[in-house]
Amino acid sequence: MSWDTAFAISILPELLGGLWLTIQITIAGMVIALVLGLVVAIVRRLAIPIVSPIFGFYVHFVRGTPLLVQAYLAFFALPAYGIAFSPLVTGIAVIGINYSAYTAEVYRAGVEDVPRGQWEAATALSMPQALTWTRVVLPQALRAVVPMLGNYLVQMFKDSAVLFAITVFELMGRVQAIGSSTYRYLEPVTIAGLLYLIVSLVSSLLIRTLERHLALNRI
Repeated sequence: MSWDTAFAISILPELLGGLWLTIQITIAGMVIALVLGLVVAIVRRLAIPIVSPIFGFYVHFVRGTPLLVQAYLAFFALPAYGIAFSPLVTGIAVIGINYSAYTAEVYRAGVEDVPRGQWEAATALSMPQALTWTRVVLPQALRAVVPMLGNYLVQMFKDSAVLFAITVFELMGRVQAIGSSTYRYLEPVTIAGLLYLIVSLVSSLLIRTLERHLALNRI
């Protein structure tokens, strides 16, 4: 099959629409991952009986099973128990929950890197635990882990391609639809690959710039 430039141009708007949906999924999923991951990390750090071990199992289970399997379970199995959402909502929830297990570990590493003297100083000042976390620990921990969280954002953007398996018509979903209807895959797959590459490279560049900025502010 030879490259057809006219065909490639004709499908570009459809693929750009898929790219925009992919970006929206990534942003929404990352918000879920950041918030839920932080909650999980804090609960595990507090070592609350019963609750913390459950959250620990959650992290190991999510990290130990493929994203595709989780997507299939959420989309095909949960409706049998009366839990059903649209493919898009399901996809965002699945990818957000999946990455929350990874961001939780990133947060945990950041919290553990906070010097013990900071905790002791807060205790000596009789600072409430909630204030210790919000004013002392988290500001230092978050600054240290921003670059890693940015890397997960880029990874999530690429992993969102899995969601076409549950009929979410993001970028790869559009590629599959175009290929199925025209029997031409060379152009849509190639263009999609280039779009993923461009967005990933730009995002990585921005993350590196942010990392250098944070490093300078520590000096």
